[in-house]
Amino acid sequence: MSTLNLTKSDLPQDVLKIIEARHFDPFSVLGKHSLEDGSNQEIVRVFIPRARAVFLNNEINNEKSDQGIELQRIRETDLFQWQGPKGSIPDRYQIVWYDSNNQLHQMLDPYCFSPQISDYDIHLFGEGRHWHAYRFLGAHACTIEDIEGTLFATWAPNAERVSAVGDFNQWDGRCHPMRGLGGSGLWEIFIPGVDAGALYKFEIRNRDSHSIHLKSDPYGQCFQLRPSTAAIVPSHDNYTWCDENWMEARKNTDWLHSPMSTYEVHLGSWKQNEQGRFLTYKELADQLAEYVEYMGFTHVELLPIAEHPLDASWGYQTIGAYAPTSRFGSPDEFRYFVDHLHSRGIGVLIDWVPAHFPKDEHGLARFDGTALYEHEDPRKGEHRDWGTLIFNYGRSEVKNYLLSNAVYWLEEFHIDGLRVDAVASMIYLDYSREEGDWIPNMYGGNENLDAIDFLRHLNEVIHGLGTGCLTMAEESTSWPQVSRPTWLGGLGFSMKWNMGWMHDTLVYMGKDSIHRQYHHNQLTFGLLYAFTENFVLPFSHDEVVHGKSSILYRMPGDKWQQFANVRLLYTYMYTYPGKKLLFMGNEFAQGNEWDHDNSLDWYVLDYEPHKGVQSLVRDLNHTYKNQPALYKHEFDSQGFEWIDCNDSTQSILIYVRKSENEVIVGAFNFTPVPREGYRIGVPERGNYQEILNSDSVHYGGSNMGNNGEIKSDDIPWMNRPYSINITLPPLAGIILKYIV
Repeated sequence: MSTLNLTKSDLPQDVLKIIEARHFDPFSVLGKHSLEDGSNQEIVRVFIPRARAVFLNNEINNEKSDQGIELQRIRETDLFQWQGPKGSIPDRYQIVWYDSNNQLHQMLDPYCFSPQISDYDIHLFGEGRHWHAYRFLGAHACTIEDIEGTLFATWAPNAERVSAVGDFNQWDGRCHPMRGLGGSGLWEIFIPGVDAGALYKFEIRNRDSHSIHLKSDPYGQCFQLRPSTAAIVPSHDNYTWCDENWMEARKNTDWLHSPMSTYEVHLGSWKQNEQGRFLTYKELADQLAEYVEYMGFTHVELLPIAEHPLDASWGYQTIGAYAPTSRFGSPDEFRYFVDHLHSRGIGVLIDWVPAHFPKDEHGLARFDGTALYEHEDPRKGEHRDWGTLIFNYGRSEVKNYLLSNAVYWLEEFHIDGLRVDAVASMIYLDYSREEGDWIPNMYGGNENLDAIDFLRHLNEVIHGLGTGCLTMAEESTSWPQVSRPTWLGGLGFSMKWNMGWMHDTLVYMGKDSIHRQYHHNQLTFGLLYAFTENFVLPFSHDEVVHGKSSILYRMPGDKWQQFANVRLLYTYMYTYPGKKLLFMGNEFAQGNEWDHDNSLDWYVLDYEPHKGVQSLVRDLNHTYKNQPALYKHEFDSQGFEWIDCNDSTQSILIYVRKSENEVIVGAFNFTPVPREGYRIGVPERGNYQEILNSDSVHYGGSNMGNNGEIKSDDIPWMNRPYSINITLPPLAGIILKYIV
């Protein structure tokens, strides 16, 4: 081993910073450089902790070599250097070194590569307008100048030093400090020989406090299975998609006037194997697609599928926003899942969470030692209720992180739409806050202007892709024009969850039938605003957790009445204006609350009442899809007319759903008292066929009904020129179709 007669005290400051692992631009010191003293000399510096001896080898393709030019160690350091005539060392060279155990290592020097992120990418990212930032940020196995390795890049503007660490360098932040790219806050390094499958994180030293943080990659596309938290260098995208026809058809789908019935699913608890193990993406693809197709749903909506450390968060506290969770398999296996559902004619939506992120030490929280992705002031930057942090939507790079993430899921995984979670918490500065615990906007109001601007931008970007992707807002207040175009002053979402209708309906249905007459307005009020937005009618996971009980056991009465009420509720929902959404288990009236740790109670389908509800939901889905009057004008008042909304005494509702060439009548009895000989007005003379009756014995009902067809009478009734005499079964809804 050769040692220079130099000590640390003899070294210039920039070289000392390398030894102390605090250099902003290690490429200015490490690697090969010409001396600036006017001589024809050049110098090569290498910093390798734990090295005993280091050599340079000009033959970069040798599989193994211990020959070459020996570098000299600077005394008391792990810095080695060589100095000699220019041209002695090629631009690309091998570093050959022996560790303290005399084991041979060999690698191309990462510090002989030029910057790989273009000025154009840096510029767009800084402006918050780079929709594909995930293509250069994170870790990407790639080939540069015929040399294979991995490009690492991250954003940490307040860092003094950032290093790529992993199983390729014993997690030692001194080994591969990254290059800071000017004032952009971006850092990068290409490390030859690091292949797909390598584990990695970023080690970040803060500029002010000099504290060191070990962080997961915000743009990481694959992670270890929890509780481990390292990212994994993803393999090259080798997946071959087979859904070209689906994707092309989606571009031209008139979703405003098409049926949309969504099955909301938590993949970890939809179904598990006999040992209680999660099903894989491939197993889920086969089984879920078969079930959803059988049940007649048009879409599935997945609770957040991005990587998250805590099962109990259901995915809503995301750490790896760019990575399908490894609980069920690899990213390519998730691609197969989506592809397979598309092949069965089923759309795939995902819950997307830009409202907040968890405080986990390895995540985004104080990423570079400062409040980078969040706000410093907890009055703006923290959700007290959830124990999470709020994104700083006013920062261009943070908006870029979120916007690029949305595009990533849509383009890289062919997702058909995003349901944006907790929109109300984003747009109100005082959301769930006490007086004095929030900061008004510049005009003194409670609107989060940055979040509003971000949401509008998000929707403009997604709809501007021209791919037919949808966005849906879970927005629980009366904020106007959520699903109206941004150029009209709206937020630009395709649709909005109708939380008011859901709440009023479930409260009404939870009342004993004898008391419902006093709360009739809870059913009728929703039609005053039903067409102010493009509404989705959701009975979601939130309604069957946290002590709310299941849908079944929220219903009053004895066991028969509870099931009858569930059947009535769903029949009412499927005829009411708006797209449909049911959380898994609701479709067969599971009795227990949803438990994210365990499979649904599929065994209850051995019992006829549960099987009857499942059969009803299946028939409702197919009826809904096959009758244009039920979906053609769901967002337009021309598709709905009241026949009678005033019979509160008997708790009966009757209305018409219609399209250009079809008339459907829905009649609903919200009491257990049968109504025989009940006359209702109808808009047309002719025959009306009973196409669905929730009281059918097939569904577990009492089998009262109207024996197929009913002929109209020329008797004006309810301000209609014609009328029919019908039987309204107890706690039931019937659907009648005009057939001339």
